[in-house]
Amino acid sequence: MGIILFQTCHSQPDSKQGSIAPSHAIFSQLLSKYVDHDGNVNYKGFQKDSLVLQKYLDLLTSNPPDEANWPKEEQLAYWINLYNAFTIKLVIDHYPLESIKDIGAFIQIPFINSPWDIKFIKIGGDRYDLNNIEHDILRKKFDEPRIHFAINCASFSCPKLRSEAFTADQLDSQLEDQALGFINDPERNKISPNKAEVSKIFDWFKSDFTKNGNLRAFLNKYAQEKLAQNAKISFMDYDWSLNEQR
Repeated sequence: MGIILFQTCHSQPDSKQGSIAPSHAIFSQLLSKYVDHDGNVNYKGFQKDSLVLQKYLDLLTSNPPDEANWPKEEQLAYWINLYNAFTIKLVIDHYPLESIKDIGAFIQIPFINSPWDIKFIKIGGDRYDLNNIEHDILRKKFDEPRIHFAINCASFSCPKLRSEAFTADQLDSQLEDQALGFINDPERNKISPNKAEVSKIFDWFKSDFTKNGNLRAFLNKYAQEKLAQNAKISFMDYDWSLNEQR
């Protein structure tokens, strides 16, 4: 059975014509093949299937979201998948690596020394870097703190890369699953009633998690061990080593 390249979005009731969104089936197939249960990535496998990955990237960049007609869930799934797929592309283009941050040593562009500032994503007539996708689109437009558990920076301390693509019809349950899995992962967050050592993600993006309460309240929404009112919260060091299968 062939891979579906497009799926029809539900258009607004007064829309004259339905808007078409690309399917994420290709990416799901690659993720299921090259990402294990622990979120570790087989980058050598992705290199071997680089043409298939490129086919998916081309599908995304040729079909950007129609904000007037695509549902919010369809748009959000698109941008999360685009971020993750282009991060994989960036890594395999420079592989082997010990860390995604090592890519900075290869950059020959003035004033750019971070992999997140390379404008290698072309959508229409515009070029984007990963920071643009994360901060200017995902964080700014969607007001959804759970995106921090869905996008993956190719590093050990990141939330685990999911072994399937995000899709509009499953998005909320997928984001909930990512939040529960990450916050209760003892390698990335250590939570007990009286104290918590949590990911630096909660420090870097604290404002995203505290719009409707404090950080303790957000953590308690998902944590199996609930924090007491006076519990001390500190932040763990971030491990930037590549999230690769060993």
